[in-house]
Amino acid sequence: MLRASTAEHGEVIVKQHRTHERHTQEVHAYRTWISALGDRAPRLLAATDDPPAIAITAVPGIPLSQRKLDPEVERNAYRQAGLLLRTLHAAGPPRLEPDWTAWLAERAEHWIHQAGNRITLGYRAEVRAHMRALQDLAPLPATPCHLDFMPRNMIYGDDGVVRLIDFEHSRYDLPARDLVRLTTRIWPDRPDFHASFLDQYGQLGAVDRELLEHCAHLDALTTLVTTTLR
Repeated sequence: MLRASTAEHGEVIVKQHRTHERHTQEVHAYRTWISALGDRAPRLLAATDDPPAIAITAVPGIPLSQRKLDPEVERNAYRQAGLLLRTLHAAGPPRLEPDWTAWLAERAEHWIHQAGNRITLGYRAEVRAHMRALQDLAPLPATPCHLDFMPRNMIYGDDGVVRLIDFEHSRYDLPARDLVRLTTRIWPDRPDFHASFLDQYGQLGAVDRELLEHCAHLDALTTLVTTTLR
């Protein structure tokens, strides 16, 4: 990744992707959904497939995860984040096909296989039970999702504005999946952030809460495997 100053666009970032899949996803997101966020996200300036890279405008500030803010200022930042995610989820029409619950169940089987003997038979059975319960919720609409929606990708500027970056994981998926890591890693210790976020994002229904519970087990499995494989 390279940051440079230009006469025409100010500060820009040139980012080379590790895989063509990530490159394709981020370029598609910028060209189809990210304009809905207005000045709360970078703008795509150029893209090349060989090497897979993009040039985007830089947004001012540093990640929210690195900011030391007063509690009320932090709560306001999470309100802004809630509005940003709600806007992103509404940036494309909902889709019922393909069946994303079935796809996630298949991904769980992939990660169970990758885990091998690092997980117990009981743990495998538990994950599979949650994936069956997830499929019982189908059909569920998919929307444009960020899929790495964490404070490290929320840029807090000196102007008090939160902006969203890093769309290389973005694709259609179940919207509640964008809340899994916030739910399991951030909000247990800061329920005030949870309340502030939902104030703008909107309250979660019973199906959303069930989806979060089931997908939290998938996220824990993938985290366990990717951590132990490093």
